[in-house]
Amino acid sequence: MIENIIAINEFSATPKYQQLVNSILESIQKGRLKKGDTLPSINEVSFGFEISRITVEKGYNELRKRNFISSHPGKGYFIINDNVKQDLKILLLFNKLSAHKKQIYDALVQKLGDRAAIDFYIYNNDASQFCQLLEQHKAGHTHFVIIPNFIDISEHAVKSINKLPKEHLIIVDKMVEGLTGKFAAVYQPFRDDIFNALGEAWETLKKHSRMVLIFPENSYYPQDIMEGFINFCNTYEFNYKIINDIRKSKLRPGEVYINVMEDDLVELLEMVPESGLEVGKDIGIISYNETPLKKYILNGITTISTDFRAMGEKAAELIMSNKKEHIKNPFAIRIRSSI
Repeated sequence: MIENIIAINEFSATPKYQQLVNSILESIQKGRLKKGDTLPSINEVSFGFEISRITVEKGYNELRKRNFISSHPGKGYFIINDNVKQDLKILLLFNKLSAHKKQIYDALVQKLGDRAAIDFYIYNNDASQFCQLLEQHKAGHTHFVIIPNFIDISEHAVKSINKLPKEHLIIVDKMVEGLTGKFAAVYQPFRDDIFNALGEAWETLKKHSRMVLIFPENSYYPQDIMEGFINFCNTYEFNYKIINDIRKSKLRPGEVYINVMEDDLVELLEMVPESGLEVGKDIGIISYNETPLKKYILNGITTISTDFRAMGEKAAELIMSNKKEHIKNPFAIRIRSSI
């Protein structure tokens, strides 16, 4: 039966074509598929799992590119190589799948290559959902890669993580208090990062009179960002303000606005034409997290951002080397015309 060699989980964030690849490779590795065996047709897989033909074709093409299967007209797809060395099975738990988190995922998958099968789930910043997913899927994995970003700090979530074998745990993006044992991590020191980044831009920033940090309530972003921001302003004797909702404020000349949420950047950009103020001259804008578009919006939005791709690559290296290091991820400010 097709279900014996292929498994597709509709609740997984792992792309379905990649689930198809992983399950066929697992079936080869466990002897359920052997060299010369014929695979189900594209139509059979598409119909059986209610996924598109394009998705099935993409999965089969990936297997063919990796020299595990081939095809002939009238014969279909069949196994040509049963030498699978997929010794890593990784449970990946992300708080959300943004453009930045996708960079981490893509870099991790690319760096691990054929060695790893990855089960990927999103818990939407919800600690209860995180614990449920971890409990449901932790069995049978060699490693656990976790981004622990919760809206509310949860002792239950920390306890769930602490139950995992620490020699196979990799914490990514944010450190969490209460974790015990020796585990690997690649993370952002948020407090120091914002302090140092703004310090690099001091000569440009000092033409403005006040800095405004937009930090929404009930945000999963760490309080360390606020603490680093306040520390910078006090150290450099810079007037500052912290607000929760930019829509309840009025843009004022001489202010520099720092957004951590992408939605707040959109709100800022919508408010600028109505204000009659010129970005980079009358007001400044600094946005968290670099994206390709920010290089071009308003002739360039200044960004402060970690290197998300480097984070994914370093997490993969920690898995493969089995090192228990805690690594600070690179962070940089890109000064553009918006300040």
